[in-house]
Amino acid sequence: MDVLSRIVGIILPVFLIIAAGYGYARFRGEQVTEDMAGLSRVNVELLSPALLFSALASQDFDLFANLPLISAGLLISLGSGLLAWPIARLFDYDPRTFVPPMIYNNCGNMGVPLAVLAFGASALSEAIAMFVASTLVYFTIGVWIIESSRKGPRLSMRRTLANPMIMSVLLGILFAAFRIPLPTMLLQAMRMLGEASIPVMLIALGVRMVDVSFAHWRIGLIGAIVCPLSGLAAAWGIDQWLALNEMQRGQMYLFASLPPAVFSFMISTAYKQEPDKVAAIVMLGNLAAILFVPLGLWIGIK
Repeated sequence: MDVLSRIVGIILPVFLIIAAGYGYARFRGEQVTEDMAGLSRVNVELLSPALLFSALASQDFDLFANLPLISAGLLISLGSGLLAWPIARLFDYDPRTFVPPMIYNNCGNMGVPLAVLAFGASALSEAIAMFVASTLVYFTIGVWIIESSRKGPRLSMRRTLANPMIMSVLLGILFAAFRIPLPTMLLQAMRMLGEASIPVMLIALGVRMVDVSFAHWRIGLIGAIVCPLSGLAAAWGIDQWLALNEMQRGQMYLFASLPPAVFSFMISTAYKQEPDKVAAIVMLGNLAAILFVPLGLWIGIK
């Protein structure tokens, strides 16, 4: 019962903020959804990169101590994609639509605040480590999958590296590896920007929920199940051979149980890769998180 009450105490604040975003959007109408598009862009291009970079560049972040979790995040993202590919073929879904959302879970919007609530403020660096791993896989292999067999110009490596998320990750890793110090005032300013990204992410997710369409509920339901189960299956395999301490193990299973990222819908829209189907996967996946996130937390903290 203690474990159950702890899990409820962890996930309830996150879902309450999501519900607040949903309720506000329902009350204010379509204008909020339109306004949120601009705020989401600010989040993706400024706030989230600031969160990633400031966490990595902080003197508190130990890159080498977090290498096991970064490795776990990479393997879970890749493993989820490998497990999802034959399922896409089985149900005759386009892998370019189905597989990338399985690779990139909601480790930013939902994973970071959940990790802090579950394991304390000191767990932020571990959560960021897994966020970094998932971001690297998605913006390389995930985007490559979306672009496979696509007509017209493709995303160049130069444009990939110029993405603010990738730039912040690579620069952050460089600063962390060589312990390059930043002026305290600059780092504090970037931390404040980064901390703003978490509630904005959750509110944006709630606003997105208003547009849930059940026209593609079948692919949405299958994606909602496959994403966390494939992640948990990959995590279980990793758990058999990768030496992790108690907090790292809990973080790994929490990360593995997360639903598809809202950001994958934005990318599918940019590439015109069946965004309506990806939206169904993302929305139903985040609704199903009410079931799967407690499962991941239970496995990780029992």
